[in-house]
Amino acid sequence: MAKVSSIKKNEKRKALIDKYSKKRAELKKTMKDSSLDPKEKAKFMFKLSELPRNSSKVRYRNRCAVSGRPHAYYRQFGVCRVMLRTLAATGRLPGVKKSSW
Repeated sequence: MAKVSSIKKNEKRKALIDKYSKKRAELKKTMKDSSLDPKEKAKFMFKLSELPRNSSKVRYRNRCAVSGRPHAYYRQFGVCRVMLRTLAATGRLPGVKKSSW
C-alpha cells in the first residue's frame, strides 16, 4: 500500500489540473501564434509560468486504484501488475483469465 500522503498529493494535483486546464490551453494556444512579436509571447510565457506547477498534466502520476502503487500501472484496467494478477486469479476482472487455466 502506498503512503496515504502520496495518494492525497496526487489527488490535489488532479484537482488543480482540472481547474487550470482551460486557462493553460488558452495561454499555450496564444503563445504558438506566429503573428505575435517576441515581447508579447514572453508576456504570455510569464503568465503561464505564474500558474501553479502542479496544474501541469505531466506532474500527475497514474496510480493503482486498489493499492496506490505508482509503478507497473495498466491503463486498461486502472490497477498495477500485482493487483491485476490478484484480481484476475480471483475472477474479479471481467473478460480476463489466466492462460494456464
